[in-house]
Amino acid sequence: MKKIIGTITTIVIIAMTYSTSAVEKAAVGKITVFAAASLTNAMQDIATSYKAEHKDADIVFSFASSSVLAKQIEQGAPADIFMSADQKWMTYLIEHNIVKNKQDLLKNKLVLIAQKNSQVDNVLINSNTNWQAILPKGERIAIGDPDHVPVGLYAKESLTNLGVFDKLLPQFASASNARDALMLVERNEAALGIVYSTDAKVSDKVKIVGTFPANTFKSIEYPITLLNLKANDFYQYLNSPQAKVIFEKYGFIIK
Repeated sequence: MKKIIGTITTIVIIAMTYSTSAVEKAAVGKITVFAAASLTNAMQDIATSYKAEHKDADIVFSFASSSVLAKQIEQGAPADIFMSADQKWMTYLIEHNIVKNKQDLLKNKLVLIAQKNSQVDNVLINSNTNWQAILPKGERIAIGDPDHVPVGLYAKESLTNLGVFDKLLPQFASASNARDALMLVERNEAALGIVYSTDAKVSDKVKIVGTFPANTFKSIEYPITLLNLKANDFYQYLNSPQAKVIFEKYGFIIK
């Protein structure tokens, strides 16, 4: 009898273990990550690396401007992780009691780009820069929407502190995010563009011709937050040595 009871107990324990494991897998399911457009390549590579270790992982991305993503989350979009390209929109969600905690994961640089074959090169960006020489009348400069998009907000702050924002305003080619600004230059629809250094590095059609002084705008920081515990394992993976190598490969600076 004891043997039978012991056998039944073992079967129950095995069944409970299997059941718990199945529930955990079902609970994880699809992980939806809302991430700033400038994170596209790095995050796709990190997801590939993660899925090599977690065969059943299903990671889905929504890449867009941080402002757009934050508004979507506010309206109830089913994001499990949010990665912003600035503090403003993460703070917005915190102030609206949608996000409780955040972690500052990465930093970036703001640069001026031109097409590979452009004669513009080695631009020293400061208050004495001759913008008329590098951006003649009639030519355009691609910039993220300076009122909403993080890369545009950083650009506006820098250009304002350099005393040229209002002068260049008529020549702006406004874009919905950093990648769209990059694309305008790639397609030669804008002679110059202001993007993150990481965006410029993923394109073989543009070159960095100048770097905006760090003291002319707020530090470009990427805060992230976990919105659903089921995504915690992947969230933690973003701090792993494997993820850090990939972020650095694309030019991000680890906090």
